[in-house]
Amino acid sequence: MKFALILLLVFSVVAPAASKQIDDDPITFSEAAIGRLLPPLTFTDTNGETVALADLRGKPLLVSLVYTGCTDICPAIIENLHPALEIAQKALGADSFNTITIGFNTYHDTPDRMRSFARSRGIDLPSWFFLSGKQKTVDQLAAATGFTIVPSAGGFDHMAQVSVIDAEGRVYQQIMGGVFTPQAIVEPLKDLLFDRRRPFLSVAGIAERIKLFCTVYNPNTGRYYFNYSLFIGIGIGLACLLTILIWLLREFRHSRRRDGDAHP
Repeated sequence: MKFALILLLVFSVVAPAASKQIDDDPITFSEAAIGRLLPPLTFTDTNGETVALADLRGKPLLVSLVYTGCTDICPAIIENLHPALEIAQKALGADSFNTITIGFNTYHDTPDRMRSFARSRGIDLPSWFFLSGKQKTVDQLAAATGFTIVPSAGGFDHMAQVSVIDAEGRVYQQIMGGVFTPQAIVEPLKDLLFDRRRPFLSVAGIAERIKLFCTVYNPNTGRYYFNYSLFIGIGIGLACLLTILIWLLREFRHSRRRDGDAHP
């Protein structure tokens, strides 16, 4: 039973022929989406406001699809994603990336249902939006992100995945499975944030890269922390080197003066 649940968390066993969009197995279909540009789609948030994917560009984006009628896998995905995102926001900044969760059972996954779904799971993180959309829009997003959805007798067979989207709107990486470690979420975000388009030689650019470089994962606590010891060590080393160079320069000058005094 446990083994079957693990398999289901990774992906549901579906026949590729059951969906016109899928020519390969679900994992191959998912990986094939890497590098694909998301179309300019629009959704509705839990307040009834329009959210356009184009408006979310400029920052990394995490995309997950669920349906509110699910009683096991979808809630587990969200509940496991929550602590990983909480750590990612603390480590990288709550406004450094966005997360969207879209209901793909469009008839039932209305803004009200998505709001209730999020609240019942205790989701209250900033920059995490629960969205609804029209069927055609959701199908386009699923195809663009390589997300498998196949209707079944009990609801839907679907992937358990989170797609990491870069600041330009392209699929950068797929995170599969229903359990998300902090590293699985933070590391691809760090990769993308290092490539953020900001002049490296600017004060802000250098400060941000130092911060990201020093964000280190501690497996004992399961959290990220800032470790500036490397740069402190480099700073101490440079200070020592500078002190030695100054001393050598002063000794050189004194030597020149003594030689000058000795040879009038």
